[in-house]
Amino acid sequence: MWERVLRPWRSLGVVSRDAVLAVGLLVVAYTPTASGLGMDLAEFSSHRPADAFATLLVIAQCVPLVLRRAAPIVCAALAFTATGIHQYLTYPRTAASLGVAIALYSLGAYQLRHRRALTAAFTIAYAVFAVLLSQRGSPERPLQYVTFYAVLAVAFAAGDWMRRQRDTAEALRKASVTAALAAERAVIARELHDVVTHHVTAMVVQADAAGFLIETKPQKAASGLATVSSTGRQALTELRHLLQVIDPTEDATREPTAGKLEDLIERTRAMGQPIEFVTDGDDVALALHRVVQEALTNAVKYAHGCPTTVRVEHSSSAVTVEVTTEGTATMAGGAASSGRGLAGLRERVSVFGGSFEAGPTDAGFRVWASLPAEARTEVTA
Repeated sequence: MWERVLRPWRSLGVVSRDAVLAVGLLVVAYTPTASGLGMDLAEFSSHRPADAFATLLVIAQCVPLVLRRAAPIVCAALAFTATGIHQYLTYPRTAASLGVAIALYSLGAYQLRHRRALTAAFTIAYAVFAVLLSQRGSPERPLQYVTFYAVLAVAFAAGDWMRRQRDTAEALRKASVTAALAAERAVIARELHDVVTHHVTAMVVQADAAGFLIETKPQKAASGLATVSSTGRQALTELRHLLQVIDPTEDATREPTAGKLEDLIERTRAMGQPIEFVTDGDDVALALHRVVQEALTNAVKYAHGCPTTVRVEHSSSAVTVEVTTEGTATMAGGAASSGRGLAGLRERVSVFGGSFEAGPTDAGFRVWASLPAEARTEVTA
């Protein structure tokens, strides 16, 4: 409800909105019940009757507020001058004199340059005004002039505090946007690593094997090249989905698809990696799919031909995957230092509140990850 009411107001420019404030103050100045409001530094014992010039001065105290954000220096100078003349000529006090406080607040809130020079100029102008009022016969004492100056300074300081709060909020917003962009870049980098590393490794292994077999076993070589082609198409599909996430004109709510875990197992088997696949439920979350993908990629790179077991377990509280590969210590060490892959997996799993472990065993290398069951519904492969 309030949003519908405020939307037309927010659509107006700052000058139009400040014009409403100026008109409102002018109306209050001529409201009989508000006759006692306002600021009166001179405190003369008698006042001359309000005339046409007094009316012009009252208007001159309110109208500059139209510029309080667009041109705060001009606004403050005009409001202060009109108020000073109004009081020096001993006209009756009106609420229009409050425009000076509003103008000084706006000066502190919206003027960004020459602030020290403006403070000095205002102080000098105020001192001159106080001397003129004293010569005119004002009964105010020096302490009262200082007190009044402090009140005006508080108005300026309040605007300055608001400006600082606004700048801090804007800095926090920019930092938040920068952090979000960095996190998004990290996600994209992990996706590119997962897609490119796995599929390119598979294509290189199959292409090398086909090169050895093309003369002696051409049919098997042809089958290997067909697998290279299929793997390349799968890589292009996943990269296309990733680009859709990056492109703001596309549906960015979808996670890049990775296909079924069974398809990943079959493609890796086609590279000559003996894999035992054990599962007790449906397919796993995309994050866990990437865990298996990275583990199998490392197995092909560092322990090609060594027995590998992929085990998936579902429970009411978590989904767990474990990939173990038999191999030498060299294989285990190579996989452990294979770049940002395993580190990226650890970050990916931790985002969803999961756990991740990777390291050598007595028989080879083990990668283990677990996600809470509720994360399964958020990012499915």
